[in-house]
Amino acid sequence: MKHLLKLLDLTGDEITELLNLADQLKYELKHGIPHPHLAGKTLGMLFTKASTRTRVSFEVGMVQLGGYPLILSGNDLQIGRGEPVQDTARVLSRYIDGLMIRTFSQQDPEDLAKYGSIPIINGLTDMYHPCQVLADLMTIREYKGKLEGLKLCYIGDGNNMANSLTVGGLKTGMAVSIAAPKGYGPAKEVLDFAAGYPGKFNLTDDIFTAAKDADVVVTDVWASMGQEQEIIQRQKDFAGYQVNTKLMSHAKADAIVLHCLPAHREEEITTEIFEAHAAEIFDEAENRLHAQKAVLVKLMKG
Repeated sequence: MKHLLKLLDLTGDEITELLNLADQLKYELKHGIPHPHLAGKTLGMLFTKASTRTRVSFEVGMVQLGGYPLILSGNDLQIGRGEPVQDTARVLSRYIDGLMIRTFSQQDPEDLAKYGSIPIINGLTDMYHPCQVLADLMTIREYKGKLEGLKLCYIGDGNNMANSLTVGGLKTGMAVSIAAPKGYGPAKEVLDFAAGYPGKFNLTDDIFTAAKDADVVVTDVWASMGQEQEIIQRQKDFAGYQVNTKLMSHAKADAIVLHCLPAHREEEITTEIFEAHAAEIFDEAENRLHAQKAVLVKLMKG
């Protein structure tokens, strides 16, 4: 494992290894056990998309690991004014020990990894959100004690979350069911990957079929960052794709609900369901810190 660009690049065992390390780091933090694994290391954090959880969790995590986080933005770098990404990658590789990027195009972290010589971490792109899904898997294990054999249901847009949840869920032994309106399903390369797991993956436009006997129900906003101009059309297309009491009656009685946040209450999820499952949703948010620290240690230590 040289980079974290997408979960498609990792094996199930590698994902599990990261989750185990995240559990250990979380335990040490909660018990006041120092773990300065990255003392003397610098992580660059490049943002072309606004962020709350990604910025704070990576910055705090790097400090807890004994390293130094360096905040960058597209306005700070020549890459935002036409410098080729291959030149930026090679220059940054001379200055810092790792780079996290939160951006629009999946090609950006892929190119940085191709041309640079330091670990690249995908903090979010329009295509994949691997760090969030590692936190989701960590949270599911905490609440359910396992991943293998569980059913994960996702309701909503076939976006970066649906893509990464499908891959991460299947690679760790879960069954995955996605409910999305026609035309809003996951990416083709994800569907091609899922085809290798016959009987474990289902894509439907029926939310109740998707939620039947689910152990975990996940949702996300109807319009991701950069899609705000489509919100009126999306509100029409996604009407009914809501996690509510009726939907949850089709899942298992002890099903948990996850949301990567921010949540638009009364759109993709009702306030009632959100608050009933706030414990796991905010544990999920906290676990971004621990899961990302595991990624940082795995990629940057030594």
